Amino acid sequence: MIEILDTLVSLDLFKVFFCCDLEKCHGACCVEGDAGAPVNIEEVGLLEDALEVVWDDLQAEAQQQIDAEGVVYPDREGELVTQIINGKDCVFVKHEGGCAFCAIDSAYRCGKFNWQKPISCALYPVRLSTVGGMTAVNVHRWDICQPARELGKKLQLPVYQFLKEPLIRRFGQEWWNECDLAAKELKKAGYLD
Repeated sequence: MIEILDTLVSLDLFKVFFCCDLEKCHGACCVEGDAGAPVNIEEVGLLEDALEVVWDDLQAEAQQQIDAEGVVYPDREGELVTQIINGKDCVFVKHEGGCAFCAIDSAYRCGKFNWQKPISCALYPVRLSTVGGMTAVNVHRWDICQPARELGKKLQLPVYQFLKEPLIRRFGQEWWNECDLAAKELKKAGYLD
């Protein structure tokens, strides 16, 4: 790991190639797993605000789950995550053309809502944790994302470049500039070969 400003960054951010390939994964990250997407307390209100815009795009079971339990719940570790249905599907997922998509992200891209989606979703496959009071930036490896790693390798697109916009959204432009500089220095020193 290397230190960038107030974060500890895994070298995997620079070594692992990644580019979502929806034609192959069909948005499985929105419908697989044993818990919803991690959210912070500030995002709960945004999720609730989004309901007015995306409600009709949600599955009937998702609407019932939200009506009964709200938009989030605490997972096994006590962290807030989005509600799920059928033991796996995020309540905010919508299905189109055989793919699962985030209804909030779709509304954002169409100009119907002013917030994209939880930062944990936007940053995937990056996962954040706290280590010694610092934010650790790690790359999560999930078998359903193998097509994304293959496409990323074909395109020679490392995770940090694939996630440029959400990383800037989370950490700021200065952090991303330092990250990009670190990648160039690591490559020059032979650490990324």
